[in-house]
Amino acid sequence: MRAGQLVVATPVLQDPNFARTVVLLLQADEQDGALGVVLNRPTGTGVDEVLPDWAPLSATPPVVFTGGPVQPQAALCLGHRRLGGPLTASYAELEGVPGGSVGTVDLDAEPSDLLPAVDRVRLFAGYSGWSPGQLEAEVEEGAWWVFDALPADAFDVHPEQLWAHVLRRQGPPIAFAASYPADPTLN
Repeated sequence: MRAGQLVVATPVLQDPNFARTVVLLLQADEQDGALGVVLNRPTGTGVDEVLPDWAPLSATPPVVFTGGPVQPQAALCLGHRRLGGPLTASYAELEGVPGGSVGTVDLDAEPSDLLPAVDRVRLFAGYSGWSPGQLEAEVEEGAWWVFDALPADAFDVHPEQLWAHVLRRQGPPIAFAASYPADPTLN
């Protein structure tokens, strides 16, 4: 696994923190483990309520997302680089995302300073983390699938549909899991 890939919960993963989630890996290596943010858990809290200066750059829906269960008071931010936009010290591009248009944004920067480089941002409360070897073991157990990310995944305007959307684009047989019922006992 590597930064810029998606780890997508399989239907067997029932942990309420991760059931039907799509996690974008921001870091993944054998020494430090893996760190990412859940892309499909919007909250009801508007970006304008917590970081009003960032609201004008906020992607649709303009809310804070639950990035994961680790340090829920910590804020992380992803940015979408403008086509031809300059690289700045406040924007670190994620290796591994095709087109190189997704990166992390320093929330201590002035949003107006990023306007030439970034056309939208997504704010996350908390993150998802795994110790060295832990995520690989969970993949081996069948809890996660690993796929390449597309730049649009991090800023999907319908995040509640992202899990099914990512699965469908993989083609059969994985695409069939997109219609797996949330509670198979009610089927």
